Amino acid sequence: MNIQLGKYLAVLPMLSILVACAQLSPMEARNMDNSQIASEAKTFSDHENLANYYDNLAKEMTAKVEEKMALLEEYEDHSHYYGRRGQDYKSHTLANIRHYEQETTAAIQQAGYHRKIAADLQKNEYARSDDSLNQVQNRKIKARLSSEPARN
Repeated sequence: MNIQLGKYLAVLPMLSILVACAQLSPMEARNMDNSQIASEAKTFSDHENLANYYDNLAKEMTAKVEEKMALLEEYEDHSHYYGRRGQDYKSHTLANIRHYEQETTAAIQQAGYHRKIAADLQKNEYARSDDSLNQVQNRKIKARLSSEPARN
């Protein structure tokens, strides 16, 4: 009995280390990466890429909603196949549908947000490039005026 207690005490710290070092789920890890990328986005192309990413994510979530809706219809149409567990399957599928719909809405909002920022950055870049072009032309004119010999 004392040997079993020793094994238990030896295994417990190893298990706690494994739990502490366990990876995040892929969805959580992806969300952390995206929030870091979004916070570091500064250029037009960065925000345009993020908007495209969120559009693709919304399409994926919409496809999952459609898949779950078909599954829900199967549970409702053939509930006698699933017995008592049918209600559990149905409620779980409804919860998944709600989750995917919320994720779709959030992704669409994020895509719109990043598109707006990208459009503002592009507009500001065009304004800056137009201003810098005018400045370069003004410098050329001033350079020509100053390089011409004075006529008296």
